[in-house]
Amino acid sequence: MWRIMHIAAIGALVASASYVYSVKYKTILWSEKIVETRHAIEREQDAINVLRAEYALLTRPERLQELADKDLGMQPLALNQIVRASDLPEAAPKIDSIGRKIDSLGLSATPSSGLTGATPSTR
Repeated sequence: MWRIMHIAAIGALVASASYVYSVKYKTILWSEKIVETRHAIEREQDAINVLRAEYALLTRPERLQELADKDLGMQPLALNQIVRASDLPEAAPKIDSIGRKIDSLGLSATPSSGLTGATPSTR
């Protein structure tokens, strides 16, 4: 009887030890994957920083001005091209197609003062 209990206890000890080792190795595997993921994130952040630096280098105002002068063939701004805002013509009123249709039918596009609920007031 004692031998059977000893064998069962030894079997339980071996089974629990193998389970603990499997948990240990799974934990090590997951921690290695976490470290690899962190390194991948750092590499991507470095790549983003390099792209930002390249973008800043390419969008320097003096570089863009040089390219515009070389490729676009633009002329400098003349003083007679500058006008005041009051000298500009008034913009034409914007009328949508539904408003034009209503006007062509002779109906008023604005609600009369007797109608209520046309546009709710906001407070």
